[in-house]
Amino acid sequence: MKVKLLNVLTVFLVTFTVLSPGLIIFGVVWVRHIEFVKTQKLAFAVNNINPADTTLSTTSTTQNLELPQVSTQISDRNIVNQLLTAEQYKLAVLLQWFVLLTPIFIGLGIIVYDRYLVYRAAVLREQIEMLERLWQQSIEQ
Repeated sequence: MKVKLLNVLTVFLVTFTVLSPGLIIFGVVWVRHIEFVKTQKLAFAVNNINPADTTLSTTSTTQNLELPQVSTQISDRNIVNQLLTAEQYKLAVLLQWFVLLTPIFIGLGIIVYDRYLVYRAAVLREQIEMLERLWQQSIEQ
């Protein structure tokens, strides 16, 4: 049963190790795609600002005041989007490292556990041999 479980874990580990670089690349491409879509939406929003609201007129002072407000709102949105993008990038980097290091740690755990089992079997074998020698000595006496 343990050998079967070890074989299943080994196959899972090897498969995950082979697929993890592809998953990381897919994650990077997906983040870039999301950023590109956001940039397109922002460009579309900037292009669709009503020209009547942003034209400068010498007779109306209220229209002159609206232009900096629209510009400020757009720049505030850009700053918020940049902050969100930076946080998402940090999260994506952490997730990529997690995906990359998880199979390595699982593999190391399996190797260390196998070595531990070999060590425990050797210790048990030595203890049994020592007990058999003691038993033989007690029989002879």
